[in-house]
Amino acid sequence: MDIKHYMQQVGEQARAASRMIAAADTGIKNDALLAIAAALDASRKELLAANAIDMAQGEKDGLDSALLDRLSLGDKGIDAMIEGLTQVAALPDPCGEISDMKYRPSGIQVGKMRVPLGVVGIIYESRPNVTIDAASLCLKSGNATILRGGKEALHSNQAIARCIQQGLEQVGLPATVVQVIETIDREAVAELITMSEYVDVIIPRGGRGLIERIANDATVSVIKHLDGICHVYIDDQADEEKAFNIAVNSKTHRYGVCNAMETLLIAEPIAAVMLPRLVNAYRDKDVELRGCEKTCALVDGILPATDSDWQTEYLAPILSIRIVSDMQAAIDHIGQYSSGHTEVIVTENITRARQFMTLVDSSAIIVNASTRFADGFEFGLGAEIGISTDKIHVRGPVGLEGLTSQKWIVFGDGHIRT
Repeated sequence: MDIKHYMQQVGEQARAASRMIAAADTGIKNDALLAIAAALDASRKELLAANAIDMAQGEKDGLDSALLDRLSLGDKGIDAMIEGLTQVAALPDPCGEISDMKYRPSGIQVGKMRVPLGVVGIIYESRPNVTIDAASLCLKSGNATILRGGKEALHSNQAIARCIQQGLEQVGLPATVVQVIETIDREAVAELITMSEYVDVIIPRGGRGLIERIANDATVSVIKHLDGICHVYIDDQADEEKAFNIAVNSKTHRYGVCNAMETLLIAEPIAAVMLPRLVNAYRDKDVELRGCEKTCALVDGILPATDSDWQTEYLAPILSIRIVSDMQAAIDHIGQYSSGHTEVIVTENITRARQFMTLVDSSAIIVNASTRFADGFEFGLGAEIGISTDKIHVRGPVGLEGLTSQKWIVFGDGHIRT
């Protein structure tokens, strides 16, 4: 296969399809999503057979149990994809929404209209369900999309792609609104991330290595986050019970997720009261603890933290702990080490909470709740295609609105500029 020629063709088809899906009304897009759901339901046998091929190859290649678990589809996985499609169909359509209309002194009316980005390229690993998640959100937001899944899920993704194309064609939309790359050749990714004439934005989903490579090599704009180094700061005016529950949940609810706490910061005046209880709770859950000098002096058996610990997204039952003098010291630590994902303050002092929210520069700032709420579904987006720690064009969970932009619109009635 001539990869360059193949990707050029994919890009041309996506650009042409993007104009058609941008013009589609909400009803047609919803019909397409439901038709895709019906196609998935009718193709269970084919989907499971394709996934079985990927699973067998994954076992042969020595994939670990966690990767195999993400790769596995099963009837429950198919049910979840169908449910996801129906949920996205029920979400409000952001396209065409007009806001901020104002009369200018000249008499014209000026405002903004929400519009699709155009063509979205999404590069992801392992999980075949991401194919449906990405396709559904891009379709509902009026974008054409080019999907490049991991080699581990090649057969599963192609089987899902056939269902997507069937659903699109059933409602009169071109199958090329959603294209799933048919090759595992890495050159296809290199082409995709540099096709600025056809692709408007790239969204990588996967490990740090993948995202870092895409961010470094792409000439197309990238929506990304590299790390989720999330902090919880327990203020000396925190409610002890709230602080305990939030600090435990933020770390132990799930370990391998980007919105899990990786560093606990605790104000020195309450450290002697709070830390021993928290340490016992973490040890009950087999969390390895690494602490600053003050932490190690206060509680026995904690490993000394190094500077690299404050910079590490563990994605594992490991936690770094630092005792800080006050809120400003916590803010300084976060400013130095945060990846810009999610930060929490636990305090009953509303003035300090507001200061923390103002001074900490991350995509999500949470007061008196777990880091685990930094999630598109929990934020009311219905679904998300990923998390962005960039400052432009979108921050935090990327849902339907994040897959759109705005253009200025002006209403006049024969007005001319004098």
